[in-house]
Amino acid sequence: MTRDISHRQTGFQPYIYTEDEITRYFHAVDTYESSRNRKDAIQFPILFRLLYCCGTRINETLGIRKQDVDLEDGIIRLFETKNNYERHIVLSGELGDLMQKYAEKCFYLLDDEQYIFTTSNGARLSGRVVYECHRLFLQKAGIPYLGGGRGPRLHDWRHTFSVHSFKQMVDSGLDMYVALPILSTYLGHKTIYATEQYVRLTMSLYPYIEKRFKDKMDKVFSEVVSHENN
Repeated sequence: MTRDISHRQTGFQPYIYTEDEITRYFHAVDTYESSRNRKDAIQFPILFRLLYCCGTRINETLGIRKQDVDLEDGIIRLFETKNNYERHIVLSGELGDLMQKYAEKCFYLLDDEQYIFTTSNGARLSGRVVYECHRLFLQKAGIPYLGGGRGPRLHDWRHTFSVHSFKQMVDSGLDMYVALPILSTYLGHKTIYATEQYVRLTMSLYPYIEKRFKDKMDKVFSEVVSHENN
């Protein structure tokens, strides 16, 4: 088995939003009004919450079609994924309600195969437009943009989701051996090695978790590296 080289260890450190930054950012999202696309006021609150609350990548999110959304069960199927693995995300009650309200306002205008996040003329929304709005939301929220790859980037919502999810699982009493593959599978990673940066980052941000699991985690990843080098 070869190592997933796109996830080799580097000096890169993702930006993890603080609770206060999250609150301010989503206030900027929820109060946004666009002269370019009036639909943005109702689609951005759900779009950006999918990035943070569900850990989806931006292209996966923009690739959601009407037929991919199961409003009754609160499940969204992701087909346009990085590793071409179909995945399902489950919406929380609050996020499910928000999606339901969004659907009531917009879905009747769409055919089943059409994308749910669109421009004013009905075309698929582009990542460039979302990124431009992200920079605006950072500014309105008073969150400095560091630049030079240090973010905060759109993809850092996925990093923040991963850290918070792993912390929540271990805080609930789930053993790391159980939590790690769950998180890895949910994120759509090929191997648990690809999830290592999130786990190590969680431990560095929350020292009490590191004390509980450091020896165990070192053992897990030393075994993974050894196996993948054979």
